[in-house]
Amino acid sequence: MMKIARTASIVALLSLSVAGTSAGQRGEAPRAPGPGQLGGAVTANYPPVFFREDWKYDKTVPNANNEREPEHPIVQGDVANPTLEVRLYGDKAGTRTVLQPYNADITYVMSLLCESNCAITLRDRNNDVDLSGLATIKWRTRVSGFHLLRPILKLADGTWLIGDKTAGLTTDWVESEIQLVDVRWRNLDITQVVEGREARWVDNPDLSRVEEIGFTDLMRGAGHGSGGGSRVDWIEVAGKPVPRTASRPSR
Repeated sequence: MMKIARTASIVALLSLSVAGTSAGQRGEAPRAPGPGQLGGAVTANYPPVFFREDWKYDKTVPNANNEREPEHPIVQGDVANPTLEVRLYGDKAGTRTVLQPYNADITYVMSLLCESNCAITLRDRNNDVDLSGLATIKWRTRVSGFHLLRPILKLADGTWLIGDKTAGLTTDWVESEIQLVDVRWRNLDITQVVEGREARWVDNPDLSRVEEIGFTDLMRGAGHGSGGGSRVDWIEVAGKPVPRTASRPSR
């Protein structure tokens, strides 16, 4: 019986070898692994950087804090990238730009002083962006308390979405990345900066034309200090630019 088994194994191996040789002689390419399988060559089409915003501090705006750590409500003059417009929602006055002269002049925006939900977005002056495929959002954040910083999008048709991927509590600044293909989305009521009334996931939204990209805590801030709130030092978005049509002016 053992001799018969060994003979069968040898015959099976010879059959596989002959089959592979025959395929090569016919010029057939080897089969690639299916989706999710390892071991095969994968062609990844990474989109270019669509924008990066590092923020600056507009010193023409009155200081609302102290000289050691100046701050003021966010204004367009705080945007370092000349191609971008900043948009504020919810408690606009609570969103702040902060300068720390004692800390290498780091400049960031924060939600700590929002007395109700607030959101910050950026919009390219000339283009929407295709965030399908391997598009990403990278940011440098410092989040305190139970706050979770979430990405939000405004689609070209006016739909607002908020994602389930977050940046959470850290002691110091950290850099992180969100691959948008992995995000699950819900509708966002941008007027109140809360989730939409219908508690359903938005499956497979069309992200081929996105007009605004930003973030929110979905919570009010706890005020100055180490209480709850989010700080964003910079944000970078990778996606393919899509020229905005003339029939869709800024709203």
